[in-house]
Amino acid sequence: MTDIFERLRQNPGPLGQFADYAEGYFVFPKLEGPIGPRMQFQGREVVFWSANDYLGLCNHPEVLEADAKAAAEFGMFYPMGARAMSGETAQHQQLERELAEFVNKEAAYLLNFGYQGMVSTIDALVSRHDVIVYDADSHACIVDGVRLHMGKSFTFKHNDIASLEKNLARATKVAEENGGGILVITEGVFGMRGMQGKIKEICDLKSKFDFRLLVDDAHGFGTLGKTGAGAGEEQGCQDQIDIYFSTFAKSMAGFGAFIAGDQEIIRILKYNLRSQVFAKSLTMPMVIGGLKRLELLRSRPEIKAKLWENVNKLQNGLIERGFNIGGTNTCVTPVMMQGSTVEATLLVQDLRENYGIFTSVVIYPVIPKGMILLRLIPTASHTDSEINETLDAFDAIHDKLTSGFYKEQEQKLLEEKNLQFKNS
Repeated sequence: MTDIFERLRQNPGPLGQFADYAEGYFVFPKLEGPIGPRMQFQGREVVFWSANDYLGLCNHPEVLEADAKAAAEFGMFYPMGARAMSGETAQHQQLERELAEFVNKEAAYLLNFGYQGMVSTIDALVSRHDVIVYDADSHACIVDGVRLHMGKSFTFKHNDIASLEKNLARATKVAEENGGGILVITEGVFGMRGMQGKIKEICDLKSKFDFRLLVDDAHGFGTLGKTGAGAGEEQGCQDQIDIYFSTFAKSMAGFGAFIAGDQEIIRILKYNLRSQVFAKSLTMPMVIGGLKRLELLRSRPEIKAKLWENVNKLQNGLIERGFNIGGTNTCVTPVMMQGSTVEATLLVQDLRENYGIFTSVVIYPVIPKGMILLRLIPTASHTDSEINETLDAFDAIHDKLTSGFYKEQEQKLLEEKNLQFKNS
């Protein structure tokens, strides 16, 4: 028999194995000061590209005032318990009505957190007789929701409609045998590489297959569509999305989430979402603050316009300088380069220490071995100066990468490590 703790020590996981080397710098970094395009990291100012605060609302004066007033009036405990027991308020209901109207659905229901909300939504939607078909690049919250499913599930290749159609045919056979239905899950925007999910093409398959569609639009809500109602509005198929999901942790600059859809189905779900039935209600500062954030999203289109002005300046600047930003058609801006894992860490350290640029870095096993992905999240708060500083810095580190500068550093580190090993 194996001791559980000993097994964990021997195999701390794909990220945990790098804890001694990476913690506090590459993972769990401490950014300090007011959230914005410039923050403090380890005692120096950096241009910050990892906030997800697309519309720059986190420090908007009206948002700060609404949050502060709600906290002063209600504190952080109110309402008392779970919505179903003692946590219902008129403000919760008002935010749900306004969210539903904004995303063109009959009803909406608030969730305490996006991650657990998505897991619980999937769990509540399907029975063991049903089949789930989901995009292979789906966010971890979707993957974990599927893991709870006691029935059959299939993945289709990322944004590959032919693959989806093939798997829908397989799912149809299983569902017919089991007396169940089919749930298709995709994302409005895939947050790592920035491509929109092919929601319109998926909806078109409803004429051929019988399924319901759940869309996670965390990065699309507030950024896409004429009014900011998301990827479904952008693609002209919002009415065909059966369950629309989004988080408040991006454009709404807060925490919490919501689902929206037909009134009858949302009512059924709110009685069966275990993450809500058995959890404390969303606190009043976030609910009242959420109403203010949604008001600004609806009434200040110039904020979204500024966001896209910055997105276009950043992405066009990168393309003009020869960088590969993949197929992004959203605000998410991935910059893809070739290099080893060690080169990636040296490159990111150089960016932060010598050029004052803070970006998120993604390496193997999240992406293929030999690839480096730097992800930038432009916001409405970034300035032309910060965009230009970043473009110049990327030019510099790319020249170093292609000239072998980081490879030479990697070799020196390996030689030092071997020497230390021999002398120990």
